[in-house]
Amino acid sequence: MKIVYFTHSLASCWNHGNAHFLRGVLRELIRRGHAVSVYEPQGAWSLQNLLADHGEGGLDAYRAAYPELSSTAFGPRFDLAEALDGADLVIVHEWNEPALVARIGEARARGGRFTLLFHDTHHRAVSDPDAIRAFDLSGYDGVLAFGETLAEVYRRWGWKGRVFVWHEAADIALFHPPAAERQRDGLVWIGNWGDGERTAELEEFLLAPGQDAGLSLDVFGVRYPDEAKALLARYGARYRGWLPNARAPEVFGRALATVHVPRRFYVDLLPGIPTIRVFEALACGVPLVSAPWSDAEGLFRPGEDFLVAEDGAQMRACLNRLAADADLRASLVRSGLETIRARHTCAHRAEELLAIAARLGAAELVGETA
Repeated sequence: MKIVYFTHSLASCWNHGNAHFLRGVLRELIRRGHAVSVYEPQGAWSLQNLLADHGEGGLDAYRAAYPELSSTAFGPRFDLAEALDGADLVIVHEWNEPALVARIGEARARGGRFTLLFHDTHHRAVSDPDAIRAFDLSGYDGVLAFGETLAEVYRRWGWKGRVFVWHEAADIALFHPPAAERQRDGLVWIGNWGDGERTAELEEFLLAPGQDAGLSLDVFGVRYPDEAKALLARYGARYRGWLPNARAPEVFGRALATVHVPRRFYVDLLPGIPTIRVFEALACGVPLVSAPWSDAEGLFRPGEDFLVAEDGAQMRACLNRLAADADLRASLVRSGLETIRARHTCAHRAEELLAIAARLGAAELVGETA
């Protein structure tokens, strides 16, 4: 089957979390013999920021980890018909321009012989619904939503029966425990500051408990303004800057534990959708403690795969327990790995995608290879 994916960027994961999952699932589809083509706009915001901060060297980790992946950058004179020629399945990510989303939908509506899906991995459907409603999806066959609560939004918008829950997952070819264990020390947190919508939560569930537990803390991410860096410094945390996602396993592999601090949208308005870092951290075998978050879809086993802290005091207690109890750490690692490998790998998601394509009418194509 020929699969075409339109992304914001495959090459850059600078403030672009979808690239994490996309790389892993496309690699799995290629491994199964499917032909995969990826298109991204010239001058993509994420890639431009990465290059401005780190130059071409910022792409080295991605290129080394995913030699089988590549993408084509398109400009104003982009030949869409050529890109779609021979496609069986076309997926368009929501971080694309509305004009492009509409053009692809029009090509499908004019008789394009491919299944067309819109892929939503963000909270804008609830935080800025007009931005999503600006997309003309009338020519699309279905929507891929990265959580049940987001899928329900699309059902209310008239997509009942044509919206499919397609969670993110861990690329376990890259995200796995280190081959040889070493002494683990301190906490690590990998996440972007964003617009400061979880500043209070980061202070309550990461910075203060980490300091109180006497654990060193390394923080990786981008979009940290001066006031954020000053806050980290007040708690003795070390700000390490941007981390290529392909290097995250080695960082997780050195840490005693990590912490999940969800954005407020995924607590209040889209409960049940974890950040991809939960999948990746558990796949790497690092003990995890989560701030309050409802696993509404039963993706994990809270208390077994990771600990849950309802407030800062509980977080401090959890971190103290982890630091003192090697058996507890080992138990969490075993359970977390078991759940990821049984349910939440990119191989699982590739199979789910092929099943969705079959359900939407591409059954005769799903079993074919390039």
